[in-house]
Amino acid sequence: MTDKPFTGKLALVTGASRGIGAAIAQAFGAAGAHVVLTGRTAGGLEEVEEHIHALGGSATIAPLDLTDAESIGRLAGAISERWEALDILVLNAAMLGTLTPVAAIDPKEFARLLTLNLTAQQALIAAFDPMLRKSMDARLVAITSSVGQTPRAYWGAYGASKAALETLVLSYGEEVRNISNVRTAIIDPGATRTAMRAKAYPGEDPASLKSPETVAQAVINLVSNDVPTGYRLRVEG
Repeated sequence: MTDKPFTGKLALVTGASRGIGAAIAQAFGAAGAHVVLTGRTAGGLEEVEEHIHALGGSATIAPLDLTDAESIGRLAGAISERWEALDILVLNAAMLGTLTPVAAIDPKEFARLLTLNLTAQQALIAAFDPMLRKSMDARLVAITSSVGQTPRAYWGAYGASKAALETLVLSYGEEVRNISNVRTAIIDPGATRTAMRAKAYPGEDPASLKSPETVAQAVINLVSNDVPTGYRLRVEG
């Protein structure tokens, strides 16, 4: 296999300015794909873009707030003017929110969390569905969490958003499996050295956790292989 297996492919990665999203974007860029980087922090996206260029890859940055539905539509319009098809869509952007009892969840924060973790994800799928269907071998990968399947005390808000995201993505996969080349996958990265993990577990030793690059390699391996739609992977390490 060539060391640039995604040459000629277009990938879009959300939440690409840091952590797992940045590592996934860099991995696809190093593997030959042109990567569209989205996120709220332009400076972080520029750093990831520079790293991809240093690896011999190519990228385009698209700073935007995913909670603004109109910005998603504008992004899809701009990308479709330049490229015909989208081969890889990685839904990574998410917020943790406050870990608190269900009865104490702040309604305004919960609304923001659901807007980013769920509503924006549906808007992305809807906006890029036409481009995904034009690909000869499209993959939609959603990053989830174990609390989406196994409820945990104080994680109700975040866990609910991930459970709903999984249902949304897997339902979409079933809808298009017989009428397109789009296949969906769910990836649970497990305990990973990220800012979100540090916020959730402030006393944990980061050195004891796997790196975002390990998760990124798992994503690359998954997309490279012929896996069925609805495939689920938990990254160990």
